Order: sequence, then C-alpha cells, then structure tokens
Amino acid sequence: MRKTSNNNIVISVNNVSKTFKIYSDKPSTLKERLVFWNNNKTEYHEVLKNINLDIKKGETVALIGTNGSGKSTLLKLMTKIIYPTKGSIKTVGKLTSLLELGAGFHPDFTGRENIYFNASIFGLTAKEIDDRINDIIGFSELGNFIDSPVRTYSSGMYMRLAFSVAINVDAEILLIDEILAVGDQHFQDKCFAKLEELKNSEKTIVIVSHSLDSVKKLCNRAIWIHDEKIRMDGNVDKVVDEYLKVCG
Repeated sequence: MRKTSNNNIVISVNNVSKTFKIYSDKPSTLKERLVFWNNNKTEYHEVLKNINLDIKKGETVALIGTNGSGKSTLLKLMTKIIYPTKGSIKTVGKLTSLLELGAGFHPDFTGRENIYFNASIFGLTAKEIDDRINDIIGFSELGNFIDSPVRTYSSGMYMRLAFSVAINVDAEILLIDEILAVGDQHFQDKCFAKLEELKNSEKTIVIVSHSLDSVKKLCNRAIWIHDEKIRMDGNVDKVVDEYLKVCG
C-alpha cells in the first residue's frame, strides 16, 4: 500500500483491482442440458487493474473514458456500493452520491416521504430533515407532484428529487455518475450552478460525465481511465484534449 501523509487527502485509492464473475445461462430443459451440457463455465472480467490515486479536499475531479472503461465502477467502489477484488479505498468525511436514478426511493411512497427515507440514509435526523424539507422541495421544482408516488415520476423528476436531497445533506464529498444528463436544460443549468457553488465552498466533487464541455467548465482535474488503468491524470484541459485526440 502507498504511504500518504497529506492530511488534505479525502479519497485514497490504493492498488485497486476489480473483477466481475460472468455466469453462462444454465440450461433449463432436458434438451438444453443434453446439447449444452458443458456450457456452465464461469468467466472473469477485469474492469480495473492496479488503480492508484489520491483526491484532495476541495478538488473537483472528472473521471473520463469510453463506455465500459471502468469509470462508473470506480465511482461505485468509492461509495462502497461494491468492493474491490484487490486493494483498498479510504474516504474521509461525510459522503453522498448520485449514481442511479431513484436509487433508494420506494416507488409506492410519495416524493415527500422519500425525502425523509433518503435523507435519513445520508445521516440526517428527522429534525434536520424538517428544517431542510422546504429547501429540498423548492430546489426540486416538483410542486404538487411532491405528494404523488414516485412511480408516477418521469426520469427527469427522479433526477430533480435525487439531486435536491443529495445537495442538502451537508456532505463533504459528492460523487455523481452521469445523472445530470437527464432532465431539461433549465434544471441542468441550475444543477451545474449549484455544483459551482459547492465547488467554491471547498466541497470535494468527483463526477463521471461524457459531456466534456461541462467537465472543462466545472472540474480542475481529470482522470482518464483506459484499458482498466489510469492512462492520464492531471489538468482537465490537457487530459480532455489528449483523450479527444485518441478517442474523439
């Protein structure tokens, strides 16, 4: 494991590799069992290999790469939704994430009820949620829909609610995976303005996005993941420009 002595480091990824098991479909009928009797092998797919990186407090970092490069997997590892096959990840401070639309929402409960459920998962007390619920609802712009079951929401409405909760839990680290690509332009602009505000307040933000123009505007650092490894890590303009030369 690498030694890191900088007290400002809030995310430390040490020699991380991630491998997924891929199972073949098991035969379900007698005929399939006779024909495909040897088709139950387990394959392994390595998504990340020996990843090392440190992210400091107040940095706004983009993870970029082609589809399937492992950037979203790395973000999920940081949230501890999944765990590395090898290596370790350490985070310091309260963390919140927006990885999948509606993750943590119960479809049969209203938006208001889901605010209480979701915010409590992020560590807020009922009193703290009471104090912030008007701000959360106001930012979401859901109006009367806030008291409708979330199963009736569009994907854009899911995103509005999820983002509104995540930015109101006083997290020190915010992890975002392409969720801001959903929704109308007005709300996307509003979200990026809020992220700029969080950035200027020294929150740490790690974002996965294919919108490279937005990445350049928001982030000061980019990490390009290619063929399971970090190919380039540094100034966002330099990394994005090099990425576009190769993959654009």
